[in-house]
Amino acid sequence: MTATDVELSAALSAVRRASTACAAVQGRLANGEILTKDDDSPVTVADFAAQAVVCAALSEALGDVVVVGEEVASDLTDDAQSLLRTGVVDIVSNSFGRPVPVDRVLEWVSIGSAHATTDRYWTLDPIDGTKGFLRGEQYAIALALIEHGQVVAGVLGCPNLPNDNGPPGAIFVATDGLAEVYTTGIARPMPVRVANPTTVADAYLCESVETGHSDQDQSIQIAGLLGITAEPFRIDSQCKYGAVARGDASIYLRLPTSADYVEKIWDHAAGKVLVEQAGGTVTDVDGKPLDFSVGARLSKNRGVVTTSGAFHADVIDAVGLVLG
Repeated sequence: MTATDVELSAALSAVRRASTACAAVQGRLANGEILTKDDDSPVTVADFAAQAVVCAALSEALGDVVVVGEEVASDLTDDAQSLLRTGVVDIVSNSFGRPVPVDRVLEWVSIGSAHATTDRYWTLDPIDGTKGFLRGEQYAIALALIEHGQVVAGVLGCPNLPNDNGPPGAIFVATDGLAEVYTTGIARPMPVRVANPTTVADAYLCESVETGHSDQDQSIQIAGLLGITAEPFRIDSQCKYGAVARGDASIYLRLPTSADYVEKIWDHAAGKVLVEQAGGTVTDVDGKPLDFSVGARLSKNRGVVTTSGAFHADVIDAVGLVLG
């Protein structure tokens, strides 16, 4: 199973457009352009606009598409959210270079409200790492194609990710046999490959900035068991998968913060396929493959462990000792 060239091109174009739109407004949000969801997580005009832009671009290139996204248009329709709604329409209109009616924008956002019940669908996190986006730091636009419960392609836009040479910004593309990255100012993509340290003790560990996303105290214990003394590399969003895929880090831990927390597919699908195609390994904390066949949540898995591959079993053993 794999994505067609047309699908991969459409996904890359969609994420590139959404990345540009989000970068243009980061740090310039006005009052009323941020709301808080029921789970206390923030959502901004850029989240909704990115979902609209990606869904519009996919529809234009591929026709009818099924997209399981994070945002819902109903959050924009209440009269109390008029400023938020206007901000979304403005961003989308600027992205397409023409005025777009509000009803059309809401229609595009709604495309991303499908359920993960069909054999083949896209899943989208329009801004993964909204808190990082609000801080002016790392965030990602994460789009993946799922077929019969398998992630077959992913495009991961990381507008602020640093590059060794040149300005920040990277878009990763992955499908069967392919893992590459487009960096800002360079037209041609470059292959990406994980980097395995000489020993696991030499590994760089990557984890979330937000303590609510992963248990950092347990990460410290796991690092100690593995002999890792380097300070953890903490960044927001699925940029962590990009960091592992291109060798900036060798381990990414997403440890459960509560017994009943279940990961969402759009938070991991694009990053998972990227790391695996770059030569790494992605499982849950018990060493089981992530199961994308059971809907919008990874309900058969606990947490996520991502490594460059060579020492994955050692990391899983250390995780097991700490989590019990």
